Amino acid sequence: MGLARLSLVLTLLWSVPAVSHEFWIEPQEYQVESGMPLVADLKNGENFKGISLAWFEQRFTRFDLVTAQGMQPVDGRMGDTPALQSVAPQEGLLVVAHETTASTVTYREWEKFLKFVKHKDFEHAIAVHEANGWSRELFRESYTRHAKALIAVGHGKGADRALGLETEFVALSNPYDPAFDGVMTVEVTYQQEPRINAQVEVFDRDPDGAVEVTLHRTDAEGRARIAVTPGHSYLFDAVVLRPSSQAGTEENAPVWETLWAALTFAVPAGQ
Repeated sequence: MGLARLSLVLTLLWSVPAVSHEFWIEPQEYQVESGMPLVADLKNGENFKGISLAWFEQRFTRFDLVTAQGMQPVDGRMGDTPALQSVAPQEGLLVVAHETTASTVTYREWEKFLKFVKHKDFEHAIAVHEANGWSRELFRESYTRHAKALIAVGHGKGADRALGLETEFVALSNPYDPAFDGVMTVEVTYQQEPRINAQVEVFDRDPDGAVEVTLHRTDAEGRARIAVTPGHSYLFDAVVLRPSSQAGTEENAPVWETLWAALTFAVPAGQ
């Protein structure tokens, strides 16, 4: 395949989020041994099911492996699928972090925007939209993705920490630690500050692939405590919706921005 054609294919693949929803990092194995292959897909879709996106450097601002020893960028080549193909580092908790560049979507039907803001608990956005006199048809939204994944290398012991993503989940529990009590505690942040009373959507996938979706809220400290099940994998999702700084600057400029935080992990079956 020629370079121009490959670039076109990759661009089309990365356009899928405009009509889909969640974006996440999905390791092929959530528990690996040091020195063994470390492989993960960048996924986009709905209900914890979706397509794998290729490595496309122009589409992300960071893609890092984070351990207790430090941080290193993920190496890759354009077109790599899975996007993460590396070697597992020293034993401990490994955090994979990924932030995308901005993309845009055009709303052609007002009802779709109404459905979205209701689903993500931002119904006040309707009044903001109308107060600004923004069109109900053919208006645009800019969006970015801010994803993390927790992987156990060897014993998997260690702790997540805030990595400075624009919005992120910080895992305050380690599901791979033998002392894990079955309750996953996370902090949701926006611009490094806790998000109070924020909606957290949880996708719980059992070993047979069936997915259950539940809604939760953060407390006064920006934390949510969610019971999880051994042998299941999880996607936590939280969205920030804000008026775009580009609104009104030029014709067809986005009037809204969404920032999607995601966290994926698995609970060992013997936990």
